[in-house]
Amino acid sequence: MKIVSWNVNGIRAIAGKGFADTVASMDADIIGIQETKAQPDQLGPGITDLPGYESFFCSAERKGYSGTALYTRVKPKSVTFGLGTDRFDHEGRTICADFEDFVLFNIYFPNGGRGDEYVKFKLDFYDCFLNEAARLQENGRNIICCGDVNTAHKEIDLANPKANSKISGFLPEERAYMDKFEQAGLKDTFRLLHPDEPDRYSWWSYKTKARERNVGWRIDYFFATEKLCPKIAESDMMDEVTGSDHCPIYLKLNL
Repeated sequence: MKIVSWNVNGIRAIAGKGFADTVASMDADIIGIQETKAQPDQLGPGITDLPGYESFFCSAERKGYSGTALYTRVKPKSVTFGLGTDRFDHEGRTICADFEDFVLFNIYFPNGGRGDEYVKFKLDFYDCFLNEAARLQENGRNIICCGDVNTAHKEIDLANPKANSKISGFLPEERAYMDKFEQAGLKDTFRLLHPDEPDRYSWWSYKTKARERNVGWRIDYFFATEKLCPKIAESDMMDEVTGSDHCPIYLKLNL
């Protein structure tokens, strides 16, 4: 099974950049999309009717903001939206799908870059997700979480760690939550297979042509619970794919 995760930075914009052809070339069984920035009435056939896929959309109440989507060739047992907390769920950040072998969370985690109150909102969101993940694990479920986590975990995960040590996305309190993910049994699948590989990023700022210089951050992740880890065949970035300031990432499982 191949699962892809991609922050598209506006699904309507990327639909005009060959999105359907790009998705077809990925040959993925499941695709989690973040930051759709679209309401249901703004989603045309080029977005909703990708050949071979069933699609699900979770939009923010605020227009042009946040939002997630899920495309799947594997029929889920159930699909739910949100984490069950109104404070977070009105932003359309979470789609949860039960695929029997695992529960998949496709999440666009908050960005804390606009000030202390946004950092707190982000950390509270992390707590809410970790509580739900713990509940499912207590019930014996395996979990995969994919998405834009908006935090680089360690110095190896961004090009300029010292220069960004006081910037949201690499604050000590944000990085500590990446440790909490690990302690909660959610393993960073890329680092599981590539523990020391440097200069591998999933996001580059548009402002300074950072992608051309590979001055980036690894802020997009796949996490998996420990029982799934022996089944992981590949976990990597698709950094050749353009169209967004993020590149897609993928996970392959032998199920």
